[in-house]
Amino acid sequence: MTNRKLVRELGLSTDQVDQLTEEIFTANPVDAQKVYEESLKNFQPDTIIRGKILNIVGDEVLVDIGYKSEGVVPKNDFQYEEITLEQEIEVFLENVEDDSGVITLSKQKADKIRGWERIITSNKEGDVISGRVIRKIKGGLLVDVGVPVFLPASQVDIRRVEDIGEFLGKTVECKILKIDEKRMNIIVSRRKLLEEQRMESKNSLLTELEEGDLRKGIVKNIADFGAFVDLGGIDGLLHITDMSWGRISHPSDIVALEQDITVKILKVDRTSERIALGLKQLAKNPWEGVASKYPVSSKVIGKVVNLMPYGAFVELEPGVEGLVHISEMSWTKRINHPSEMLTIGEDVEVQVLGVDMEKQELSLGLKQTGTNPWDTVQDRFQVGAQVSGNVRNTTTYGAFIELEDGVDGLLHINDMSWTRKVVHPNEIVKKGEMIHVLVLSVDREKKRIALGLKQLQLNPWDTVFPEKYKVGSVLEGHITKLVSFGAFVELERDLEGLLHISKVDKDTEMEGLKVGDLVEVKVVKIEPEEGKIGLSLNRVVDGEEGEVPATPEAVVAPAEEAIATPEVEAAPVEEAPAEAAPAEEAIATSEVEAAPVEEASEEVAPAEETPSAPEEETPSTEDKPTSSE
Repeated sequence: MTNRKLVRELGLSTDQVDQLTEEIFTANPVDAQKVYEESLKNFQPDTIIRGKILNIVGDEVLVDIGYKSEGVVPKNDFQYEEITLEQEIEVFLENVEDDSGVITLSKQKADKIRGWERIITSNKEGDVISGRVIRKIKGGLLVDVGVPVFLPASQVDIRRVEDIGEFLGKTVECKILKIDEKRMNIIVSRRKLLEEQRMESKNSLLTELEEGDLRKGIVKNIADFGAFVDLGGIDGLLHITDMSWGRISHPSDIVALEQDITVKILKVDRTSERIALGLKQLAKNPWEGVASKYPVSSKVIGKVVNLMPYGAFVELEPGVEGLVHISEMSWTKRINHPSEMLTIGEDVEVQVLGVDMEKQELSLGLKQTGTNPWDTVQDRFQVGAQVSGNVRNTTTYGAFIELEDGVDGLLHINDMSWTRKVVHPNEIVKKGEMIHVLVLSVDREKKRIALGLKQLQLNPWDTVFPEKYKVGSVLEGHITKLVSFGAFVELERDLEGLLHISKVDKDTEMEGLKVGDLVEVKVVKIEPEEGKIGLSLNRVVDGEEGEVPATPEAVVAPAEEAIATPEVEAAPVEEAPAEAAPAEEAIATSEVEAAPVEEASEEVAPAEETPSAPEEETPSTEDKPTSSE
């Protein structure tokens, strides 16, 4: 065997080497062979031997191991150590001589074997060891504790670590979870050690902590509702509402991960091990002195910071906000959402309506900074004045007429026609139509205006009808409707009289009459104040049906019902004013003989009652929300 590398370094030729070898063996062949064999006994592959560093040649370190030639150790095996000449080290003998005559050594393998022996000898599962993180591998980290041990990514920390690579080069303490001697593998956990340490600290903290204490901590997690702060063994919740007296959109506006902060202990629940923390409590409460600084009825400038369906929140100063309810935004406009009036970030003038120091709530008004148009409505819409407006809406009891922006008046169904029996306002007016009306009454307190359409003309019941339809007058007309107590006869357009069943000749009987029949009748009673005419039948002039569609007998027409109290329709959403016309009542008479239960007065039309309108409700400011929380 020849160390070819050493021969090249000494500058010897092959012939010179062969000559020197031959001389040695020829001089004393027995001794030379014995020395050679003895030298081989101490150099068996896969064993650990000691050697001395002789030199560094390129990427190799020459080590004298007492053999006939030096061994070679890769320079990378000294990755974390300084190489010193003449230093004694332990190496692992991999090959006595390879094909090129080199003795292959490994310091890394020798260190791992010795380290493993030390670990096995001095440690067991459950022990705490420390080492430096040397490499990031799939699924975790390698930690050098004398030998590389595996630290799984799930065991690096109590909380999930986004990048475990940040631990590279750091010294960490871990707990041994498992030792596999056969595979020479060790699994460690830093998380388990931290959890045990935190448990000890937590028990101690829960005993020590008191409400009102100030404690330092580290922000460990941030959520939409707040931040979790590590107090040194247990986490406390710093809720978003306890971070600042002012409005914040997210906890990250105030704190950041791993930030050191001082907090106040607000509440300690030792049973559930929950701790509530406060940050804003370290500063002065801006609500102190608000009542005197913002007295009721005072006007102030603020900034709109939030819009909700029920109103807008206006910040008067950092930490002090008030609510402008949607009902307090305009005297006249119908607002569906506050965004129709305000925008976030806008500076507005508001009036203080109320202060609740206990709840830390301010009620503000926007419309109060302007003039209430209802204060002068009587000057603009005087009783008796003729005005015009658009039909904004119709209900079963009337139509609402918009006189100006936000100011409506009610045209009741009873004030639409002197003579016509109006079943629904749509028969007279249409939504969106511009009409002329007369102001009947104005109630500034209740914000109501009563309007009339028929009042624009003279009342024919006072001028024409008393003379035209005198008692005893004989007239002709078509039967328009049959009811259980008689029939209605059209005397002229939009004017009807009641032919009571008691005023029909027995020879004719009601069963013989049909809708559309032309009949001759006589006026037996007229009541101008009630707008009613009573008739009696003289004869049937023409029995053929006219253009009026037939209505079955004994079925009460929708508009004219019997004197028995008519059913009142369901209350509409919008109200009628108190000045709504009263229902027409039937005229009692002593001439009625044995009238049926639903029978009306014998000589006049029954009352057509119109349902009274409920009071129009203004959105109440009571019980409305006044804070954003």
